[in-house]
Amino acid sequence: MKHPVTPTSVERQMREDDFISSKTDLKGRITYGNRIFIEFSGYTEKELLGAQHNIIRHPDMPRAVFKLLWDNIQAKQECNAYVKNMSKDGGFYWVFANVTPNYDREGNIIGYFSVRRKPKASAIKTVTDVYRAMLDAERRAGAKDAMVASTRVLTDLLTEKGMSYDELVLAI
Repeated sequence: MKHPVTPTSVERQMREDDFISSKTDLKGRITYGNRIFIEFSGYTEKELLGAQHNIIRHPDMPRAVFKLLWDNIQAKQECNAYVKNMSKDGGFYWVFANVTPNYDREGNIIGYFSVRRKPKASAIKTVTDVYRAMLDAERRAGAKDAMVASTRVLTDLLTEKGMSYDELVLAI
């Protein structure tokens, strides 16, 4: 039985030379995590392998960001995103993530590969405000319409800026 993790306000910052990498299968189950991933997640390798990657999902992350990410990688496109993750102890750490599909020799997607590095502090400030607005929209809309409401906030921002999500993330 999985025990719920209670978020805390304790932040861990990645070091400049840290790279977190992990692989998942098509269902999002972790098949590999490097030592930096294990360190920041706070889970053991045994706890991580086979677990859903969302084991480290922080509740401050809007669902629409993950939908966008999954839509992109399932369409055989890479995706970049700023993500707030939660450690086993409830602490959190921000990452700048690049997620790509992993292919077999015939070109079929067999899983996903993610590399995360230390994010820019100025970008975290920007995305924190955007994500807060998206979460507020999710709460106001209720569970049934949360994804649509959250996506609308992001889409409106991107339309206003004349950018795709990837372009925004890379520009900040």
